[in-house]
Amino acid sequence: QVHMVESGGGLVQPGSSLRLSCEASERPFSGKAVGWFRQAPGKEREFVAAFRWELNRPYYTDSVKGRFTIAKDNARKTVALQMNSLKPEDTGIYYCAGRQYWTVAYYDQDQWPFWGQGTQVTVSS
Repeated sequence: QVHMVESGGGLVQPGSSLRLSCEASERPFSGKAVGWFRQAPGKEREFVAAFRWELNRPYYTDSVKGRFTIAKDNARKTVALQMNSLKPEDTGIYYCAGRQYWTVAYYDQDQWPFWGQGTQVTVSS
């Protein structure tokens, strides 16, 4: 079973930036897709972004487009999440997910078999 490990969370002010990193217990990760999800307090976990390795293509939820960027790490074959212009509504636990093959239902957390424990991101003044 592959495990994902996130790092890089923290407490920042609105408008600040954070970079989240994700590594897989299997190195390099042999999967073709890596995704990021988040869970705000009192809410369900939601899709944030995903990366389709063979096409070098990122996918984002509308609320983060133009502010978040998935950066590919070729050596580790995983992705980082660069988060700019952070807002209080971005607060939550951010989870990295992986799967062996791409799925058109990449926004559905049930399609991702490999997960990390999550890293806390808090955006507050």
